Amino acid sequence: MADNIKLIIAVIIMVSAIALFYSYEEVSTLLRVLGLLTAAGLSVFIASKTAVGSTMLSYLRSTQVEVRKVVWPSRQETVQTTMIVLIMVLLVALMLWGVDSLLGWGVRALTL
Repeated sequence: MADNIKLIIAVIIMVSAIALFYSYEEVSTLLRVLGLLTAAGLSVFIASKTAVGSTMLSYLRSTQVEVRKVVWPSRQETVQTTMIVLIMVLLVALMLWGVDSLLGWGVRALTL
């Protein structure tokens, strides 16, 4: 029950901040954006204190760990792979053009 109340409060803060952002158009955009960011930070902080929020934070932490484990290709590997893909696309396009031309010729021969 306490988690639901915290989430409702976080949503109310965020909805209020968005409504205030658009209703005070005469105030400086910088101040409105700072207020909106502050409210968003407060909402995220309150939501993170719930069971759902703590689960989400642990998920984000584990994804950061997994991203660090990724071995990204070097520039040379990327260029070589891109060239292979382009060559294969060209070859398949030529094969499809040939099959299409052959089928078109066959249909014309049968319909004339």
